[in-house]
Amino acid sequence: MSALAVAVLLCLVSAVCYAGAAIAQERVAATSPGGGYAPLRRPGWWGAVALTCLGAGLHVVALAYGPLSLVQPLGALTIVFALPMAALCARRPVGAAGRRGALLATVGLAGLLSLTGTPHGDTLAGAERPLLAAVALAAVTLAALAARRLRHPGARGVLLAAAAGAAFGMASVFTKAVAEDWTTRGADIPALLPGLGAIAALALAGMLLSQSSYRGAGLAAPLATVTVVNPVVAAAIGVAELGEVFRYGATGALLAAVAGAVAATGVVTLTVQDAKRPADAPALPHARQPDRDLVRAGADPDPR
Repeated sequence: MSALAVAVLLCLVSAVCYAGAAIAQERVAATSPGGGYAPLRRPGWWGAVALTCLGAGLHVVALAYGPLSLVQPLGALTIVFALPMAALCARRPVGAAGRRGALLATVGLAGLLSLTGTPHGDTLAGAERPLLAAVALAAVTLAALAARRLRHPGARGVLLAAAAGAAFGMASVFTKAVAEDWTTRGADIPALLPGLGAIAALALAGMLLSQSSYRGAGLAAPLATVTVVNPVVAAAIGVAELGEVFRYGATGALLAAVAGAVAATGVVTLTVQDAKRPADAPALPHARQPDRDLVRAGADPDPR
């Protein structure tokens, strides 16, 4: 099997792992009483953590076998896998609007990432890293606090998911910086500790915020938001700080703007779809258990 085929296979399995983790997080959020970012007593949440770690590990290995221009766009398959998996596992139909929104978000994201130019091998300057980490954590914290003031669960979930995507994107930026320090500059372990600490803090924040984003907002809109915001933030830092550019010059930049608009349209479509879902609609198979109990008792489960 060629190295390219191995990279594609690893990307596919990684996307399935991420999709399974998102579904598990949404199920935990739908069945956990009260709020909370980390339902530590729920085995399902720890299963989601394990799947996320496995997906991240496979993604990193895929980067070792395949080019970034191939591996990163394939990460957008997470939402493509997640929606049919959710329909199969939770028996919750996706609907035409959900499929259309997922397709738009995925196509837009893949187009945006495919236009990203070849990295120059630059890395973050040492003096910039503490400031960038502090600004990222502050922005994520402010977004989380702002989300708590929103009453609409769909809007709150999307804002929390955007904060989670930004945290994951910044974690990727610091991961690249640490990898460059280790492989090309021969930095020792003590010199890598600040960067590793920033990665741990940002990844943990992203995990907790993504868990909270699914509460009351469904699966599609938060997952699409994370899927879009994550690479967009990383690409923005790459262009601003690492000297990366879009392919094809001004034409590529224009096409990238169009792709970003398509992805944003997909996210809005998914958000509107979730907003129209009735508040009392069952999200999980066991939500209809009372109906079966009424049937056993001889009552009409649907008085209409």
